[in-house]
Amino acid sequence: MDSFGVFHVSASALSAQRQRMNVIASNLANAHSTRTAEGGPYRRQDVVFTTDSQPAGEAGLAGVKVDSIVRDNSPFSTVYDPGHPDADQDGFVAMPNVNVIEEMVNMMMASRAYEASVTSFNLSKTMFLKTLELGKV
Repeated sequence: MDSFGVFHVSASALSAQRQRMNVIASNLANAHSTRTAEGGPYRRQDVVFTTDSQPAGEAGLAGVKVDSIVRDNSPFSTVYDPGHPDADQDGFVAMPNVNVIEEMVNMMMASRAYEASVTSFNLSKTMFLKTLELGKV
């Protein structure tokens, strides 16, 4: 049994949460983008996590990884702004389906999960160092 499996779990969580924070930052940056390369307003994205393959011989230990980044197909909101360059013939502009408050909550949750993974990694490192010190005696 590999004693360093806990580091794999913590490192995979750090990587996954970093990717999640990048997607959230992209959502926030495009919260008012009414025109994209594909046409139409920006569509919110979300991260889907899955269990990472377990290291050989590590029963019960599994990390996490980003399975995919999916587009949120919820409807766009519309705002009446006849002077906007992307307004339709009735003066309405389709706005991205990004809720800034929801994205900020998601960012706080991802940040807390990242911090928890850092703490777990550091505690595991400290335990291994203490174990090595016991071997010196």
